[in-house]
Amino acid sequence: MKAVRYHEHGGPEVLRYEEVPSPAPGPGEVLIRVRACSVNHVDLRNRSPQGAGRIGLPRIPGADVAGEVAGWGAAVDAGALGLREGQPVLVFPALSCGRCPNCLAGRENACPEVRVLGWHLDGGSAEYLAVPAANVMPFPRGLDFPAAAAFPLVFLTAWHMLAARARLRPGETVLVLGASGGVGSSAVQIAALMGARVLAAVGDDARKERVRDLGAEAVFNYRTEDVAAAARAATDGWGVDVVVDHAGQATWDVALGALARGGRLVNCGATTGTEIAFDLREFYRRELTLLGSFLGTRAELRRIIALVEERRLRPVLDRTFPLAEAAAAHRYVEERRHFGKVVLVV
Repeated sequence: MKAVRYHEHGGPEVLRYEEVPSPAPGPGEVLIRVRACSVNHVDLRNRSPQGAGRIGLPRIPGADVAGEVAGWGAAVDAGALGLREGQPVLVFPALSCGRCPNCLAGRENACPEVRVLGWHLDGGSAEYLAVPAANVMPFPRGLDFPAAAAFPLVFLTAWHMLAARARLRPGETVLVLGASGGVGSSAVQIAALMGARVLAAVGDDARKERVRDLGAEAVFNYRTEDVAAAARAATDGWGVDVVVDHAGQATWDVALGALARGGRLVNCGATTGTEIAFDLREFYRRELTLLGSFLGTRAELRRIIALVEERRLRPVLDRTFPLAEAAAAHRYVEERRHFGKVVLVV
């Protein structure tokens, strides 16, 4: 089969479109004919020099997969699972042990053995992918493959941040940093759906109206405005209840500065750097809460799929690239030219 792999860490140029062995579904696995796979920042980080020493090589990237059932291995009860060849499906992006207390409690993302597609094992930037039957998810009615591949990982991440970790309540105010990216544009929609007042930050005035269309009341340009001051001004000097952050180092001071007393900062990534510093006195005097968030659960993704089918949430698809042009797609995302998601069509 054809796939995109990298054999060394570096820029987008290390991605090779090449022939690789086709996977065979093992016991309990389903074979997926991949039709679309999105590009996420985790793919860029793992492929870059930052991934050296933590990613086994060679590696096929890609965690977000939409495709069709192409077969299954032994011990898969296709009838009981409602599987049929050619059936459109989504793929839950992480594998877990299924035995630990967290897995048994439905918290697969907190499994000590959790492995993410395209990171710890080969992902979906290929013609075929074999995954455990438990990772096969319903395909949302009314979507094509690229749109379906554009939402699982980012909506799942944003939902877990806001619903499970920050426990956002109706009437609260949320500031979403990096609101034009995949997680950010998802968080804007989810916060608005939950009844929150949404403020957002982007790096380009041209993107402001598009973020408002997703549900933000006010949008600030972090390149030309003091976002923390603007968020405080928009809340009569009080500050926001929740900040959604996925950038880390570059946005940390802004995030803390925008929070009200008793506010919560929820973070799911460090795309701009991993080292942060803050005045601990401000942390305890203002009774701030710092929350880490990682992926989400199968139950959460099923809820999101239902909301997408009901048109209460919508994927934000920027553009598609053929699988053979994965390097160009990675470069496009790395240059921050996208609004929403970029998807590889297989």
